[in-house]
Amino acid sequence: MTSSALGRDFRLLWSAAVSSRFGDALRTPALALLAATLTRDPRVIAAVTVAGQLPPLLFGLIGGVYADRWDRRRTMALVDGVRAGVVAALAVAVALDHARIAALLVAAFLLAALGTLFDSASFALLPTVVPPDALPRANGRLQAGSAVAGGFLGAPAAGVLFAVAPALPFALDAVTFAVAALLVLAVAPAPEASVKARRGSVWGEIGEGVRWLRAHRTLWRVTLLAAASNLAISGIIAVLVLYALDVLRVPPAGYGLFAASAILGGLAGALGAGRLAARLGTVPALRAVLAAQTVALTGFALARHPVPGGIALAVFAAGTVVWNSLWASYGQQHVPSGLLGRVGAAQRMVGLLTAPLGAALAGIAAAAYGTVPVAGAAAATFALVTSAAWRILRPAALLSRGGVA
Repeated sequence: MTSSALGRDFRLLWSAAVSSRFGDALRTPALALLAATLTRDPRVIAAVTVAGQLPPLLFGLIGGVYADRWDRRRTMALVDGVRAGVVAALAVAVALDHARIAALLVAAFLLAALGTLFDSASFALLPTVVPPDALPRANGRLQAGSAVAGGFLGAPAAGVLFAVAPALPFALDAVTFAVAALLVLAVAPAPEASVKARRGSVWGEIGEGVRWLRAHRTLWRVTLLAAASNLAISGIIAVLVLYALDVLRVPPAGYGLFAASAILGGLAGALGAGRLAARLGTVPALRAVLAAQTVALTGFALARHPVPGGIALAVFAAGTVVWNSLWASYGQQHVPSGLLGRVGAAQRMVGLLTAPLGAALAGIAAAAYGTVPVAGAAAATFALVTSAAWRILRPAALLSRGGVA
């Protein structure tokens, strides 16, 4: 499939996602830098990060409800418009030297809370923009654009812009949200209503989405396995810098280059996800990716030099992005349109619950036993997940449950 075959509406949606991701990559480090100029209390600085992490846990399922109740295209545009206003107000406060920690906490919380609704609506909107067989490629393109905008452009520019003027990254972030809102509004409305008016209670509709997910054996089981894999992934991320410096002997000056291998791997995975699915089929590709990730993570745990460690990290990151793209496509192809927002939100919620636990356990274990056992435990956990997922994703098993391989 050529790029043009994805269509004008996808290009608009892609451009909106890239614009928004670029702004996010500017704002996130700028918030940390701004907090550090206002206080040196690590508890307060950490609280700014936590304020941005809590809303998905608190409001993720509710965001899924409203993504299924409201017009998704207009919802995304409205959310980005409001986020533009929030960040613009923060930029003005910073420019006038009126910013305080309380303002940073409120801004981080509001932006993340609004983001839960945006993410649910975006996940549910994509299947109305591209045909089902184009979803793997479309999801890969979205992840590739986000990786470039965030990892290669936004993050490196954030510190430079903050040094020029602390308000500058926030002002530019507001512009990116406004641009994204206009781009989403330019997407053609779905020919048929993708959502229907609802009059039930919010909690009743949350329950409906969770029950549907629980009843779909493949989606539910793999969602649980993805949560288990997040224990391993978040554990590795939590101790990555120590493992790189102490075990792989990465020079401190070269750590940024070492970490960039994950970004490069992720970009390669995003660009290759659609081709892999087209060649193997979505489900066989998912199985192959898990096997490759298991080998890569095992290699990472055994590596004692920066080069093989960096290669293993890049391969694992590529697999993570391919998995995310293809698994999202599988869900978008199998979940009814009217439930996409809620089911997608429930899947994200399950994964989010395990990530902080994995990081905490890794920190405790590394303090007691060192980072090498943590890497080994992560590889073993991922191998168990892969073994279970291979059984669940067998074509015969999927057909017996009414799935499609």
